[in-house]
Amino acid sequence: LFFSLFICTFELRSKILSLENENKSNFILHFARLFVPLHPIMDYQEKTNAQFEQALAECRALFEKKLHDYKASWRILRPTALTDQLFIKAKRIRSLEIKKESMVGEGIRPEFIALINYGIVGLIQLSKGFADTVDIDNTEAMKLYDQFAHEALELMKRKNHDYDEAWRGMRVSSYTDLILTKIERIKEIENLGGETLVSEGIDANYMDIINYAVFGVIKLSE
Repeated sequence: LFFSLFICTFELRSKILSLENENKSNFILHFARLFVPLHPIMDYQEKTNAQFEQALAECRALFEKKLHDYKASWRILRPTALTDQLFIKAKRIRSLEIKKESMVGEGIRPEFIALINYGIVGLIQLSKGFADTVDIDNTEAMKLYDQFAHEALELMKRKNHDYDEAWRGMRVSSYTDLILTKIERIKEIENLGGETLVSEGIDANYMDIINYAVFGVIKLSE
């Protein structure tokens, strides 16, 4: 092994000496990159991307199963009803965090998953409007789900790049409170009929709810 390493080192030195100065610098830089690890932030961002995609895949699988059982019955929900459903889920998470006990057996993590799926449903409803009957089949529903799940993922990547993994230093209870804050903002925007002066729209708040809920799922899975 030592002899082989010696031969490789000698051949590498000979190769470098035989190159022009510019090519020599490029060769050394390329070789060094093979042994220098990525910046820790980049490593964590790649890990976050993978964990985020895994959490979304779990949510998607559950959504697809419920779609099989109920079809797209959520198409009937008007915006206010959907907002209240998000509120119920987030409020229960906060209640469980404070009381430290569940009387019905279901914990916090399933509620975060529900927030993700209802958040995506909210984005679908905003784009299509509500209906009086189920007006899309399961295939179209899944296509729309995938579209908005992908948009949430890409938004998270952009924000995570700028904030350098700040979400990892937050507590799960903070995600809960921020989600409840976003829901209150949605209620106010709905009460104003969507006529805001400087605020982001309902869709941006849905996206934030989805992303905070995914972070909650990740944290509770580690």
